Amino acid sequence: QVQLVENGGGLVQGGGSLRLSCAASGGAFSLYAMGWFRQAPGKEREFVACIDWSGGSTYYADSVKGRFTISRDNAKNTVYLQMNSLKPEDTAVYYCAAPKPLLVTRSPGQYEYWGQGTQVTVSS
Repeated sequence: QVQLVENGGGLVQGGGSLRLSCAASGGAFSLYAMGWFRQAPGKEREFVACIDWSGGSTYYADSVKGRFTISRDNAKNTVYLQMNSLKPEDTAVYYCAAPKPLLVTRSPGQYEYWGQGTQVTVSS
């Protein structure tokens, strides 16, 4: 059973930056791709970014491409989301998640483990 704990959310002005982190425990972290998702009030949870188990391949939603960077440190069992040039429309609860081992996917339905979420609020 994989446990995920996010940190790093907060309130930031538009154009600012935040770095989210997600610490994993309870599983072989280096076998899991990891994803970041977000959910704004009244909206469905949406894909933000994912990274394969080695960190060699990354994938992004078009809405964040060029502004967000996903990375991982397998020695620390941690995945990161660096968010730059933040916009008010990035305001949401951000979740990290893990699918079953050795699967890379954008589909939230294929993720088995989820963190509790961290709030990101971007003011205009």
